[in-house]
Amino acid sequence: LYPEAEADVTVTLDYDGELTCVYPAMEGNSWTVTASPDGTLTDAAGQTYNYFYWEGVGDTAYDFSQGFCVPGQDTAAFLEDALADLGLNRREANEFIVYWLPRMEANPYNLIAFQTSAYTDHARLTVDPAPDTVLRVFMAWQALEEPVELPEQELPAFQRQGFTLVEWGGAEITK
Repeated sequence: LYPEAEADVTVTLDYDGELTCVYPAMEGNSWTVTASPDGTLTDAAGQTYNYFYWEGVGDTAYDFSQGFCVPGQDTAAFLEDALADLGLNRREANEFIVYWLPRMEANPYNLIAFQTSAYTDHARLTVDPAPDTVLRVFMAWQALEEPVELPEQELPAFQRQGFTLVEWGGAEITK
């Protein structure tokens, strides 16, 4: 959360699945914090956080009709470029890569597709006050032994304006 000025913000998550981990703890299905322009979140007890974290298990069918087949050893460089194209700042991209790279770089290949409504329709966010711009980067991926051909996904550019919400995440698809 990046408001233009310090603001009290409530974020509500409506997830079509079972939450398996949440940090910091939610009240019901919401977090309420004071958000600062630098992204620092402060709860009612004065504890600070860089972001909210949640994990869940659901039945969402992700879209792999377009995407990328990336050799495992090239995954870090691919993610650096793709996340910059999608609009994550350096800190956000670093957090994303540090989380996902250990699961991906040793695979022969990774099938990667950044999701839009296939994700956002199943993990709905309500934010009060509403942000001016919202960036939700969600990567569905699958480890592969052999490369596959698929149409390359176009990655839309994102322009931050005003109060901006940024979310990143992903799901490993296993068969």
